[in-house]
Amino acid sequence: MARRIQKAAVLGAGVMGAGIAAHLTNAGIPTVLLDIVPPNLTDEEKQIKELRNKFALNGIEVAKKFKPAPLFFHGRLASLITPGNLEDDLELLSECDIIIEAVVENLDIKRALFQKIEPLMKWGAIVSSNTSGLSIASMTEGFGPMFKQNFLVTHFFNPVRFMKLLELVAGPETDQEVIDTWVDFGTNVLGKGIVFGKDTPNFVANRIGVYAINKTIQLMIEGDYTIEEVDVVFGKPMAHPRSAAFKTADLVGVDTYKHVSANCYDNLPEDDERDVFTLPEFIHKMVENKWLGGKTKGGFYKKDVDADGKRVSLYLDWKTMEYVPTTRPNFDSVKATKGVNDPGERVATLLNGEDRGQELAWKSLAATLAYTAKRIGEIADDVVNIDNAMKWGFNWELGPFEVWDAIGVADSVAKMKEMGLTVPALVDEMLEQSEGTFYKREGGVKYYWDFASKSYIQVDKPESFIFLPDIKEVGGVVKENFGATLYDLGDGIAGLEFHTKMNSLDEDIITMLHESIDEVEQNWNGLVIGGHAEHFSAGANIAMVLMAAQMENWEMLGEVVDQLQQGAMRMKYCSKPVVTAPYGMAIGGGCEVAIHGTRIQAHAELYMGLVEVGVGVLPAGGGCKESVCRMLAGIPGDMKGVSRMPLLQKAFENIATAKVSKSAEEARSLGYLRPMDNITLNRDRLIYDAKQTALGLYRAGYNAPLPPDYLVMPGTDGAALFLAGLEQFASGGFATPHDVVCGKQIAKVLTGGDVRPGTVVTEQHLLDLEKEGFLYLCGTKATQDRIEHMLATGKPLRN
Repeated sequence: MARRIQKAAVLGAGVMGAGIAAHLTNAGIPTVLLDIVPPNLTDEEKQIKELRNKFALNGIEVAKKFKPAPLFFHGRLASLITPGNLEDDLELLSECDIIIEAVVENLDIKRALFQKIEPLMKWGAIVSSNTSGLSIASMTEGFGPMFKQNFLVTHFFNPVRFMKLLELVAGPETDQEVIDTWVDFGTNVLGKGIVFGKDTPNFVANRIGVYAINKTIQLMIEGDYTIEEVDVVFGKPMAHPRSAAFKTADLVGVDTYKHVSANCYDNLPEDDERDVFTLPEFIHKMVENKWLGGKTKGGFYKKDVDADGKRVSLYLDWKTMEYVPTTRPNFDSVKATKGVNDPGERVATLLNGEDRGQELAWKSLAATLAYTAKRIGEIADDVVNIDNAMKWGFNWELGPFEVWDAIGVADSVAKMKEMGLTVPALVDEMLEQSEGTFYKREGGVKYYWDFASKSYIQVDKPESFIFLPDIKEVGGVVKENFGATLYDLGDGIAGLEFHTKMNSLDEDIITMLHESIDEVEQNWNGLVIGGHAEHFSAGANIAMVLMAAQMENWEMLGEVVDQLQQGAMRMKYCSKPVVTAPYGMAIGGGCEVAIHGTRIQAHAELYMGLVEVGVGVLPAGGGCKESVCRMLAGIPGDMKGVSRMPLLQKAFENIATAKVSKSAEEARSLGYLRPMDNITLNRDRLIYDAKQTALGLYRAGYNAPLPPDYLVMPGTDGAALFLAGLEQFASGGFATPHDVVCGKQIAKVLTGGDVRPGTVVTEQHLLDLEKEGFLYLCGTKATQDRIEHMLATGKPLRN
């Protein structure tokens, strides 16, 4: 049975410790953050609490200012942290249910700290270390049974907010309840993906990931490749993140990467490929030069300014130790992978090439697969934990054993042996005794080959993880077209998934939205709109909008607007609850769909906003209308003499400046999420949580809302105020001429159009204004230029 975690402590306020503390508060957990008292304080300074707590306070500030987004979901969550120091405030640990040590990677320092912690632990408290290299045995030697039973390693990956992986490593005496508690807390509260590792140096992800990078560097030197050539191959074509090998090292920090490599070399004397963890001289020189990556503005790559003042991208020539301009190299094998969406098929396509890119890819992958197979039983018990570690810790699209299946295990093993690679016997045994793959699927269930039992075992999947492909595999599709699919989620709840490119809203999606509501009204208890793509929806298909505008096909464009608006209104007033489950980007039309749900069950990492002004239009799928409804909902329609302008001003700023939230919590502060809407930290739980929300509403006797009677508009007087502000912005250089044109149309909608102040309007009135403004803007050359520029460059045009 899992213990309840209500308060936490983090010891060490460096980048990792502060990141862990910030994420604990993201989950609503009050947290104590302690660090050492700064050395060299004067006697007078030693009396000032803020100075004694300086390191903890600085850690909080760094987490607030972290780029590209703060480590807190919202700045106000920092108030849940109690800063302190390790001399004055250790007694605070007696109130904490979990205590996470994240101090410097020094065994003596950690043990000395644990000696102070042990007598302060309350009954049932759990102590963990965020170490990445020290053994549990060395850290806990000589401590009492209670300490050892309540101790484990909790290895987070940095930045903690964004990285899914949490490696758990238990000692021989760790109580099972302690493990169960961290599995439940890590999965359901912190939203992490749990990997069970063994007490070996660098555990699972770093052991394999660093080997893969180091082996690639060896091959780079042997084959005389450039750093840029390596990254061209080892990014998306290899089903790895775009940061590939060297940009990943820059993100982590070259010094950190060197430390992890050295830790493997120093502590793995029996590893048959120990030499791979020996770094080449040029990397040691980089560390000496402080070329450490992003944190020093230069590592394997850097940005600079040329003689003309233009920003240029440079990469390190490892032979001359000089930075040279990037050249965007390419290989035919890499070109062949363009447009291949399935990651396994993409890797197979790359390996089917016949050039230097393919040669490098195959040699590195073959060595990595063979090395990883040898680690089964040593670093983790099964292929699932290793694959998940690489997907969640290094952002690979597929784990090594999933890649192996994709390229063909038997054929690739034969080629490895031809190269002289040693493939462990357990792989040969698997090929003889299994179906020839590490994984298989049957009846919507995924199985993996277990080397211990020599049989396929079902991959563990909590009931709270709903995956739509599993439902499709067992015939759970209600209806579908090219753009969307309606599923049976069970318990009378249907689920609608979009699957166009970037889930952009096209005719197929809008049609299926209407058909889904028809179906749910008649036969279901509720509807969930969500999915598993990278983004919920990037909005309307602007290429279609541009084509229609250039052809002056206003009737067709108007019909599209009508259909989207009607779909949104049908969602809002459906007799059954409609729960939207946005995640990733929900911008433009994607935001409009999301905010028309009965409830929103949002993933915590939500980048939501009405960004249409970036392409020269305004939200016309109900976004302006619903913004007005949200902002004015707290003021009764019969309340006279109360200005609505401050509230409408917020809506205007959101839309006219294309504000996008950096989290679901920030989306709430922008008004896109309401107090009644919920947030899920674990993406794998999102559809389940949305389903439970819909089911709860239905079982509670859900009734559709009444139309608002409180839309009291300031009319032309309010629009004039917005216009005056716009012109001030333009005169100050903060708004372009077409920004002003767009802003006028947005202001007209948000203030009710050409009506007298105090006029009560309907939602349909605002929808009509949206449509009118949208079509007007589409007819301008400046808007068409913006759309063309966005399609060509992916960036907004400031005209």
